[in-house]
Amino acid sequence: MIQGNYFQDNTDLQTHFDNLIDWKEIVAAYEGDFHDAAKYKQTNDDRFAYAPSTVQEAIDYYKSTVDALGEIMGDFVAPRSKEMDQTGLKYENGKVTFPKAQEECYKTLKDAGLMPISISRKYGGLGLPATVQSMMCEIAARADAAFCLAYGNINIVEIMERYASDEMCNEWLPQIAAGKFSAAMALTEPNYGSDLPNVQTRATQEADGTWKINGAKRFITHACGYVDSPSVILTLARTGSPESGARGLSFFLVQGKDVHVAGIEHKMGLHCSPTCEVVFENSPGILIGKTGYGLVKYSMGMMNAARLTIATQSLGIGTAAYFEAKKYASERIQFGKPIEKIPAVRKILDKMEREILATRCLVSETGRTIDLYHWRKERMLKEEGKSERDVNQDETIRRWEKLADLFTPMSKYYASEGCVSLASDAIQIHGGSGYTEDYDVARIYRDSRITTIYEGTTQLQIVAAIGGVVSGMAASGHLRAYVEEEMSKFSPSTDLRSLWEKLEQAVHSYKSIGDGFTKDELAFETVEIAARFVAGMLFEKSLGQVDGDLKKQRTKHSQDYNIDSLAIAEGNLLRLERANRQAAAAV
Repeated sequence: MIQGNYFQDNTDLQTHFDNLIDWKEIVAAYEGDFHDAAKYKQTNDDRFAYAPSTVQEAIDYYKSTVDALGEIMGDFVAPRSKEMDQTGLKYENGKVTFPKAQEECYKTLKDAGLMPISISRKYGGLGLPATVQSMMCEIAARADAAFCLAYGNINIVEIMERYASDEMCNEWLPQIAAGKFSAAMALTEPNYGSDLPNVQTRATQEADGTWKINGAKRFITHACGYVDSPSVILTLARTGSPESGARGLSFFLVQGKDVHVAGIEHKMGLHCSPTCEVVFENSPGILIGKTGYGLVKYSMGMMNAARLTIATQSLGIGTAAYFEAKKYASERIQFGKPIEKIPAVRKILDKMEREILATRCLVSETGRTIDLYHWRKERMLKEEGKSERDVNQDETIRRWEKLADLFTPMSKYYASEGCVSLASDAIQIHGGSGYTEDYDVARIYRDSRITTIYEGTTQLQIVAAIGGVVSGMAASGHLRAYVEEEMSKFSPSTDLRSLWEKLEQAVHSYKSIGDGFTKDELAFETVEIAARFVAGMLFEKSLGQVDGDLKKQRTKHSQDYNIDSLAIAEGNLLRLERANRQAAAAV
């Protein structure tokens, strides 16, 4: 793997941080009135020692955190990625053993205090907005996608911070933030993958009020714990009747010491990330929040963050593929010149680069949509004592939450599908060497393949996004209002305006299809046009925020990206319009 600071060596990532992100609005959304800094002045509590008191202080704090992670991931973790992958995990009698190199990486990140990125400062976390968290996840995934999961696993306890009692949070979150525990999320069962409403793992309340969990879970990342950090497993279990569906499910904290890890999966990729099968036998559980809300509110309430995480992981893997391919193409001599000088190879590299640039625009904007509703919502509920009804009537929250609910599945689908394509292109550029394990692109390709599957397959992301695209494009829809506002900030190109028209045509054609089965089949084509339009719009908008050679390079890539999008849109429109004609003829 290429070594170096993975923040400093990535020009586009730095461009986003320095030029493209409106930090004033992000800081205002996350830091509020800089209440954490005020707490430090009042109490001298070390947990708030680094809390910023101005916008510039916040920017400097965020940047130093990203930079510190970039250095460790690029100079310490990346060089050990091959060893971790080839050594892999060992399982025996319920215990998982990790490669020594992985233990070293984990301890380094833990000692650096860079792991609790989504835990707030009052519980010992770093206190970072989603925009910054996504950058850190991207950097970690570029170094090693499997280790990225270990690096970020404790942050799933954000669900506790939002929904558990103060007493439970005060007892558990500081310990987890300090790395005394690792964390896992146990939703999936052997017979119920995405079909979570039918989960059968059972939680029974004893006479003394305690809960016991019985059942089995599958595909549970890090349920085995991590080195010297035993796991806490956030577990979805049925407290209602067997037929109670989604509203009969509740959420529990179960300690890893109280379950049996029956085995780990032997996967094509992510070799140093333990994917466990877990058996619960009268395992003590601590209820999180209220019964009956485990799926309909708590798990679903975390969906935007989960989708953004995989989108950024996908972007990190794709970025690794591109940088490795670019380096190889500059060094591999054929026909008396580096293969990057061969037009066919140059064409692949250029496409890889523009796809990454556009995807990063989409993923970054997705983080923004989360930041602009989530923190305001949490403050209103927890600090201002507002009711759910009052919060849901807040126009700012409603607007950005609607957009986040659309952008998160859209970016997860787009970034993950792009990730697999980018990894495949990297192997193509390496030629036969790329198909061997001598080069890192083989591992990168193997690791990439899971991204379109976990946290909801691409097909499920399309189901989640299509409603937001169709309703959002209505005369008063949130997507239309957003696009019109964003396009008013720059002069859109003819190609971008043409793509906007094709999106309107696609939505109209999609809505006109009367047959439900055909409609479901063609949802992908409609969402794909929407995703490429939004990414292209944000990419083109960014041109006005840079200058010099960087602007020239980005302008060429933006133009070519829009041409790609127009070609794809034409094909998709043909399918949509033909389906309409066939449906009309059938009537």
